[in-house]
Amino acid sequence: MKKIIMIMLVVLICINILACGSEKPQEATDSISIQDITEAMAETPVLLTSAGQSADFDIAKTLMDKTGIDYEGNATITAGQLNNQATLMVAVGGSSKGLGAAGIDADDELKRVTEVIAKAKEDGMTIIALHIGGEGRRGTLSDRFINAVLPESDYIIAVATGDTDGLMSNIAVNNGIPMAKVDTIGEVIGILTKTFK
Repeated sequence: MKKIIMIMLVVLICINILACGSEKPQEATDSISIQDITEAMAETPVLLTSAGQSADFDIAKTLMDKTGIDYEGNATITAGQLNNQATLMVAVGGSSKGLGAAGIDADDELKRVTEVIAKAKEDGMTIIALHIGGEGRRGTLSDRFINAVLPESDYIIAVATGDTDGLMSNIAVNNGIPMAKVDTIGEVIGILTKTFK
């Protein structure tokens, strides 16, 4: 009888050890398989706008200047102002300071961006989402814009430090959207150059 009790105790201890697990959890993005584009998929003319009025819009302008790709930048463009552009690029990242400076609250900005994207889709424009602010451009405010813009995009370009939780990678995979993840902002220039025909 004592042998049976001892065997049962050993079995229970083993079960508890297996249930608790002893390995460190993996990064959220380890198991996500994202796909990048294999050939150019966007055309000019390009309109670059903001979703969240962060400084990332100005950084995106600098990156575009370095590519030599012709574009128009307008951080607060409305749906009615779209005019025969072929590609809409959206610099995604919320900034309370930037919204305040533009005289827009987050709800109005979200409405504007949603309407611009809807019109771009209606006009057959290619939509490229840029999240280049890394971890510093995440949080409740920015995530509202990420969740509104990325699922509607045709291509996502993101700096990897902004996606350690896999939010953007999951959006890409779940919606069948190609995505490029880069380690540095500077690498975005090469990605953009390869993106345009």
